[in-house]
Amino acid sequence: MQSDFIRQNVFPTLAAFIWGTAFVAQSVAAESVQAFTFNAARSVVAFLFLLLLCIGIRTWRRRRGEPIPGGASYRRDLLLGGVCCGLALAIATYLQQKGLETTTAGKAGFITALYIVIVPVCGLFMHKKVRGLVWLSVALAVCGLYFLCIKDGFAISSGDFLVLLCAFCFSGHILLIDHFTTRVDGVELSCAQFLVMTLFSSTGMLLTETPAWDTLAPAMGSVLYVGILSSGVAYTLQILAQKGSNPTTVSLLLSLEAVFATLSGAIILHDQMAGREYFGCVLMFTAVMLAQLPDRRKPEKLLAPAKGKA
Repeated sequence: MQSDFIRQNVFPTLAAFIWGTAFVAQSVAAESVQAFTFNAARSVVAFLFLLLLCIGIRTWRRRRGEPIPGGASYRRDLLLGGVCCGLALAIATYLQQKGLETTTAGKAGFITALYIVIVPVCGLFMHKKVRGLVWLSVALAVCGLYFLCIKDGFAISSGDFLVLLCAFCFSGHILLIDHFTTRVDGVELSCAQFLVMTLFSSTGMLLTETPAWDTLAPAMGSVLYVGILSSGVAYTLQILAQKGSNPTTVSLLLSLEAVFATLSGAIILHDQMAGREYFGCVLMFTAVMLAQLPDRRKPEKLLAPAKGKA
């Protein structure tokens, strides 16, 4: 069906483009706004946007006489899913935003994309086999990280390290989305997770930072772009695209965010990387592509590739 084609191909490609360009907005905001403050602002915008969308969808369904999800079991799953996904997303985005204070948008995009390699490896802890091609992807990704991040004297910048940690957190977020997206409505799950992220980020902001309107006001363009498009739209597109889709196709398209991040950083911010860093990007992109190749053996014994970012 044409609707399935759009959901499984156009949705993740659009989400990848939004996420890739959002690295530019986040990088600009990181120059003046602290990480918790920025994430609190973006998550408030995303939550309000999605709340209005949820109300509109329920009203539209009610007028058409369509069934509306509800009941004690549904509300319990929505609450649990919102808390788990929201906490994972809040921690991941904080580490990413903090890392962008000292690294470039392009490098952050490629390091974040490692979640596509990390997720299959996480299957080892769930007693699932990992095929040899994934281990090759891991080896290439490690080599790519070396060329992209390691400086003279085998030192890695704090920003690159924080973004690497965020890739692991996004991997957890992906696994949680896989679990809850079959139980609750995708838009409502996205709304719930951003409510939790708002509470988490606001608490961190009040406890550890000194928020001020004078520093936030110049970054409002970035806040609105990341809040409405990157958070409200793209994360919802991810959830909708993952549900019942071919994981290889969807994750391959979502991983293009690294390419969009590099291109937008070079065009808009004039970010420049050394030759070894571009070589590292090539190795990491190759690793991501290899991790998505379909396996001809029995699929039920292998962990499916990751299905996109958080």
